[in-house]
Amino acid sequence: MDPIVVILFLAIVILTLIITYFAAKQTKSTGDFYTAGGGLTGWQNGLAIAGDYLSAASFLGIAGMIALKGFDGFFYSIGFLIAYLVVLLLVAEPLRNLGKYTLADMINSRFDAKKVRGAAALSTITIVLFYMIAQLVGAGALIQLLFDIPYWIAVLIVGVMMTIYVLFGGMIATSWVQITKAVLLMAGMIIISFLVLMKFNFNIGAMFTEVKSATSHGEAYLNPGLKYNNPLGTLSLMLALVLGTAGLPHILMRFFTVKDAKTARSSVITATWTIGIFYILTLFLGFGAAIYVGESEILAANKGGNMAAPLLAQAIGGNILFAFISAVAFATILAVVAGLVLSGASAFAHDIYGQIIKKGKITEKEQMLAARYAALGVSVISILLSLGAQYLNVAFLVSLAFCIAASANLPVILYTVYWKRFNTSGAVWGVFSGLISALILVSISPSVFSPVEGAALFVGNPIFPLDNPALVSVPLGFLGGYLGTIFSKENDHKRYAEVSVRAHTGYKVGE
Repeated sequence: MDPIVVILFLAIVILTLIITYFAAKQTKSTGDFYTAGGGLTGWQNGLAIAGDYLSAASFLGIAGMIALKGFDGFFYSIGFLIAYLVVLLLVAEPLRNLGKYTLADMINSRFDAKKVRGAAALSTITIVLFYMIAQLVGAGALIQLLFDIPYWIAVLIVGVMMTIYVLFGGMIATSWVQITKAVLLMAGMIIISFLVLMKFNFNIGAMFTEVKSATSHGEAYLNPGLKYNNPLGTLSLMLALVLGTAGLPHILMRFFTVKDAKTARSSVITATWTIGIFYILTLFLGFGAAIYVGESEILAANKGGNMAAPLLAQAIGGNILFAFISAVAFATILAVVAGLVLSGASAFAHDIYGQIIKKGKITEKEQMLAARYAALGVSVISILLSLGAQYLNVAFLVSLAFCIAASANLPVILYTVYWKRFNTSGAVWGVFSGLISALILVSISPSVFSPVEGAALFVGNPIFPLDNPALVSVPLGFLGGYLGTIFSKENDHKRYAEVSVRAHTGYKVGE
């Protein structure tokens, strides 16, 4: 075990614990716990969004996917980046103007109904669990590689750390951990990319030429179709990635941490620039890993390819850069899982327990206690589920969470803000048609069943042909919301007028 790795890891852990300690002193109300009291500035929240969004899937999964599958791996970078245009243009401002703590608050601003709030909360918790599995798989693979300890112990270490951040520091601690992590991650990406380009005398064309002969795929490495040779499958994946961000609860929750819609928009702009630069640099990480680490070594370290970036750092920068990048990857995972735990806990404590079970008659102390218990529960369930997904690529796992978000949440968000006739039944039908169809189709897809042993969770022939079912489940989510509305006699036209004014002007925000 390299002492440099240990020192840098401990430095990251100590830094985040110090942040949590000071944040805990400022966390005095449910508003502080859920949304940092709405006190973050645009650039702070933008970096926090980037820190939340640039997860293990982005740093570990995409680098590995590009290294092993070339052009097809870069689909993830393209999709994740373009997704922020959807958030900026359609979702950020109305969400901040209508919501308070959670996605369910925003939808319920128009439909004051327990069944709508319950459906939105259930969707949130499902997405959080899928996303959490991906982060914990990445964490387990990373720590297992560095410290040569069993995978399950590595997952437990991360699980305990993320729970501490949320239990004691809430959104204030989570935000500052994410900001710190975003700065460190961008520094690491720039350093690795610079070193890779330096080996080619900063000639990008030479790098492209070299990578053609560096893998077993030859020239096919730079062409589409190496992994996604089904055009419908590729379209389905991109649909999930581009539309999914606008329905991710832990990303949407970040818009409640600023004071108004103007600050929310500036947050998205800061985040988009940061994220855009990051995803461009993933190309250099993936190609660098393919050339200087090699396919066989990447697969030997982790079958999902998740260790390509740390191995590249070691190959071109030695143990010091390897230790730094590994520590940054660890911080990346801790920051993201803390945000996920917080969004899952808020959905249960605020929406299900506080608003449905207790009917809004709940004290600050009771809600804080419920949120902390819920955070503990989300952490435990996520850890247990991640133990069975050790060898799956984390970028792929996250794409499934994006699919559910795009299918269950996005249709209802857009209908709530932009369709006058939309009603309570439509909201419930929209959430459940998207959620259930996505889950069923994933469970019978090649992602779960494969005739090749070890290629998926179970051995067998898939019934549904697409790895990612967004091409079917997203339209079903929109269709469910439409049919639920037109077959119901409910009329919310007057409420829509008020919601429309608030969504686009910010009138009565905070009341």
